[in-house]
Amino acid sequence: MNPQFSPNFKEWLTQNRWTPTTLGDFLGVKRQSVHNWIEGKSFPKNKAVLQKLLSLSPDIIKFPNGKHPFPQTLKTQKMNEYFEIIGGQKLSGRISIPGAKNGALPMLCAALLTTQTCEFINVPNITDIRLLLDIFETLGAVVERDLVNGKVKITAQNIDPEKLEHCPQAKKFRASILIVGPLLARFGHAKILKPGGCIIGARPNDVHLNGFEAFGAKVTDKGNQIELNFDGKLKQSTISKLCLTNENQTEEEIIHPQVLLPEASVTATENLAMFAAGTAGTSEIFFTAMETHVTATVQMLADMGAQIDGIGTHHLTIRGLKAPNLKGGTFRIPPDGLLAATYGIAGILTEGDVWIENVNHHELLSFYGVLKRTGASFEFFDNTLHIFGKQNLKAIPKLQTAIFPGFSTDLQSPFGVLLTQCEGSSIIFETLFENRLTYLSELEKMGANVSLLNAHQAQVTGKTPLKGTSVQSWDLRAGAAMVLAGLIAKGTTKVTNIDYIDRGYENFEKNLQSLGAQITRKS
Repeated sequence: MNPQFSPNFKEWLTQNRWTPTTLGDFLGVKRQSVHNWIEGKSFPKNKAVLQKLLSLSPDIIKFPNGKHPFPQTLKTQKMNEYFEIIGGQKLSGRISIPGAKNGALPMLCAALLTTQTCEFINVPNITDIRLLLDIFETLGAVVERDLVNGKVKITAQNIDPEKLEHCPQAKKFRASILIVGPLLARFGHAKILKPGGCIIGARPNDVHLNGFEAFGAKVTDKGNQIELNFDGKLKQSTISKLCLTNENQTEEEIIHPQVLLPEASVTATENLAMFAAGTAGTSEIFFTAMETHVTATVQMLADMGAQIDGIGTHHLTIRGLKAPNLKGGTFRIPPDGLLAATYGIAGILTEGDVWIENVNHHELLSFYGVLKRTGASFEFFDNTLHIFGKQNLKAIPKLQTAIFPGFSTDLQSPFGVLLTQCEGSSIIFETLFENRLTYLSELEKMGANVSLLNAHQAQVTGKTPLKGTSVQSWDLRAGAAMVLAGLIAKGTTKVTNIDYIDRGYENFEKNLQSLGAQITRKS
């Protein structure tokens, strides 16, 4: 007897919001292959594909005599930690927001551009940061960590870029691609295993790689590895124009490299800006991302010695210094607006009295605007967000994600939980990632009234009481959303796959406990 998919494979795909296309993209196989599996025409033979499938659900494939080919997968699934939440507690108290994960990752990587020491303050104590610092140490950097107090020192004087291609940690999270820009600028070459990350949809590296090529680098895709080489000279072009003194003659004008991003990619903006800052010469990047943490990263590059115009806009002009001639210094990681919004939603859901401090209101204006439309009771002043009183929430016509300063895709999942407690029907329109509505199937298990319209849109109808059950984290933000749902669910909620949550939420359960939540970490 050969191994085969369980009879409910097609049903499992539907319940977990997978399509043949999105599952194929995640597994690295063609869409038709998934169709063939559904119809029983073929079965995956590649061990890596099988292991990925089984990581999603260990029972999805039936093996003869119950002989599982990857017993470690089952063992890991059983040993994984989870959150147990007893719902129904009002939250109250104060909480201070740490540095932003999405700001700390690129700013720490910028330290590779110089041999001088870079000191960082307000660094979040989360898995992704610890993993990145491990990679730096593998490269040969001297790293001093005091993450309990949010402090890190990095001296990248004697680093070896060749070690990156043999670093398995680099494959564990997507932000590791941010190492490429600094190394390419400083050493002229870089090799990296293709990074992984959350299962929220296709996030190709093409925006990064095409940008490096436009600057003059040679990029080679070797399947599971990317190799880049750069000779130190920015790619220039020439244009012909009429001579002002003689209309029968033309003049050649040299144009410095100009890169137009196809989308306002956060990590591509940061990666290309770091490369340009560490390369002698002038370059321009158009349609750059302008989130608060992106602006902080670009400002850090300017403080290190690069001359940059357009900080905080969609157009950057960068006159770089050849790395490692940039200087070190002391840099502060900006506060995490996503955390502030998450704790704010927790306070609203539980109708508590929560004071959230160290908040940058500028990056949350769109969130505040949507929140106000629901009728939520809150106020903000100085660097504080205050949630208070009884919440009489009403549905909104549409929650649509967009690039900054629009509503953040990273807040769509937590806000989706809030919509289950709003009177009436709301449409969620996730414009960026095709798998970011997967968490709705977990909310349905808890009693939410959800209708999936397509891969990017869903209707949520409330107000619906939620009941405790076992749910899982499909990605970092979806995991936080499940915890929020557990806070108001009747009974006990078990949230699994919390390693996703640990990647971006520092001391999540302890912070919620300090506000009065009944949440414990178990294994």
